[in-house]
Amino acid sequence: MTNNNILILPGDGIGPEICNEVIKLNNFLNNNSEDKISFSNALIGGIAYDKTGSPLPQETIKLAKESDAILLGAVGGYKWEELDISLRPEKGLLSIRKELDLFANLRPAIVFNELADSSALKKEIISDLDILIIRELTGGIYFGEPRGIYTKDDYREGINTLRYTDKEIIRIAKVAFNIADKRKKILCSVDKANVLESTELWREEVQKIRNSDFSNIHLEHMYVDNAAMQLISNPKKFDVILTTNMFGDILSDIAATLTGSLGMLPSASLGEQHNGKMYALYEPVHGSAPDIAGKNIANPIAMILSFAMMLEISLNRKQDADNIRKSIQNVLSENFRTSDISSSKSNIVSTSEMGDLIIKKLSDEL
Repeated sequence: MTNNNILILPGDGIGPEICNEVIKLNNFLNNNSEDKISFSNALIGGIAYDKTGSPLPQETIKLAKESDAILLGAVGGYKWEELDISLRPEKGLLSIRKELDLFANLRPAIVFNELADSSALKKEIISDLDILIIRELTGGIYFGEPRGIYTKDDYREGINTLRYTDKEIIRIAKVAFNIADKRKKILCSVDKANVLESTELWREEVQKIRNSDFSNIHLEHMYVDNAAMQLISNPKKFDVILTTNMFGDILSDIAATLTGSLGMLPSASLGEQHNGKMYALYEPVHGSAPDIAGKNIANPIAMILSFAMMLEISLNRKQDADNIRKSIQNVLSENFRTSDISSSKSNIVSTSEMGDLIIKKLSDEL
């Protein structure tokens, strides 16, 4: 029997609503398993700024480092858009990634065939699709210095710096190669090496790792503009995609088009092992959706799938994770949908009803 402490950060917008469905699901698991999970709550994002003056309070950092894993809902919203960039909710998310050195972001894009008709693409193009995007998360243009907005004599200038070291590239590349080795042994590394020297270095270092340690992996290099096009026109050519922070941000959102909804995409952000402990944060790819917050209509599936990733990766509870995924598939096969993935023939349900249906199907599995 194990007892794990998970820090849950509901955040802003629909974050509290979708996190509540995970809490309900975990209560069910606790009642039906010898392995227990307890949740503690903390603040991040806009609500943290409103209550403490910081989008990432020190207390949240402390609790994060003491936990076995972290679940995050969403951050951001219209009401905080006029704040200085250093105080905006998104700064809290970037800061916790940096503080915990969560350098490896895993973003699966898996199509439930029951939702194939919800995709903007033809069913035959995306049926049975299973892609994993591995995004470097703590380097690149989002963190490079110098940065800022500066006033010169007669104009203003905005500066962001795209910078990568060989060490940053090597450690994320090794994660990608190790994962590719467990899948189809195919890896596509995405860059813009023809015009950006930082990603020219990226390409060189990724190739070195392949040549020295992973000769069994088929490695393809691809420019990001071509990769974006191929994701739409021929997505099944990919299995594992490795790329930079900004390119990964964009490509994983493109992948949402393939699955039919951002509400279906989970993610995991992982750090390095230190004394047997690995910091890990799990969150849906979608944002805080302030326009539908509080209406009980948000899709909780990405949050629940993120919880399943946490069970599998951080807590070594793969069977529970698989049971959750199967339960979601069973609910979808009965044509229950939240409004974002609905069609004219769907049984449209609320956020809480979708959570209840998944728990019911999970009960049937046990």
